[in-house]
Amino acid sequence: MLSFVPTPIGNLGDITFRSLERLSNSEIVLCEDTRVSKQLFNLLSERYSDLFQKREREFISLHHHNQNRVLAQIDLSIFKSEVVYISDAGSPGISDPGVELVNFAIKHNIEFDVLPGATAISVGTLLSGFADRELLFWGFLPHKGKERSSELSTVLNSGYTTLLYESPHRIEKLLNELAEIKPNLHIFVAKELTKKFEKRWWGRAEEIREELKSENLKGEFLVVIKGVERNSSSAITTEDIEALSLPPKEKAKLLSKLTGEKVKEIYNRLISTSS
Repeated sequence: MLSFVPTPIGNLGDITFRSLERLSNSEIVLCEDTRVSKQLFNLLSERYSDLFQKREREFISLHHHNQNRVLAQIDLSIFKSEVVYISDAGSPGISDPGVELVNFAIKHNIEFDVLPGATAISVGTLLSGFADRELLFWGFLPHKGKERSSELSTVLNSGYTTLLYESPHRIEKLLNELAEIKPNLHIFVAKELTKKFEKRWWGRAEEIREELKSENLKGEFLVVIKGVERNSSSAITTEDIEALSLPPKEKAKLLSKLTGEKVKEIYNRLISTSS
C-alpha cells in the first residue's frame, strides 16, 4: 500500500492522527530529502513515543531531479509493503514532488491513498483577509528572465487573488517587481508560517519592502496578492490592441498598461514582427 502523507509546514503539533499512524506503520519511506525526513521521524518518535513505532525503515530519495530514473528502476514488489511518500513539508505534489509518483501508481495499478493535511495555501489565504470565492494558486515563479516576467504579468492581470511561494533569495526581487508594475496593489506577506519565528506583513509592496530591510530574510515566504474587480463585459485583449491601426509606439503604451510589460520591450517586439 502506498500512502501520500502530508507533514507539518512548521509546527510539529499540526500532524494529523492519520498521518502519524501511516508514518508509524511505514516500512519504506520515499521522500524528497532523506536527511529532512529522518530528522522528522526522530522528532515524531520523541514527541509521540506512545503512538509512534521506532523501527528500522528504508529511506529512498525521490525528488524532481531523480524521479524518472528512480521510478524506471524501482521494484514494484516494494508496494506490497507499507510505503509512504512525503515531501519536506506540507502536502506532496503541491509545489512539491509527488505527481509523477501518483501517475506511476495509476499506470501500474498500485493501490494508493492520499491523506489530507496542512498546506501554506489555506493558512495564508485566511490570514491575508483576501479570501475570495475564486483564488489563483501559482506556486513559485520562474527565477529570472522573460519567463518570469511573462508569468508575473499573467498573475497581475488575472484579476484573481493570487498566492505565490517565494524563496528568501528572491523575496526582495519580487517586492521590487510588484512595486514597479502595480504599486497600488494590496498584498500580504508571511514568513515561516506556523513556526516559532513566523512574521506577517500587510500593505503595498513598497511599504513591506521597507519593513523587510531590518528583517532576517532567512526562511520561506508566502505572498498573497489581492485581486481586483474584473469587468468581463468591457474586457479588452492584447489581440484587440494589436489589431488597431495605430503606430507601434502607441500600441506599445496600451499593451504595457494591459500586461505590465515594459513599453520598450513591447515596442521592439512589435517592430521585429512587422519587419
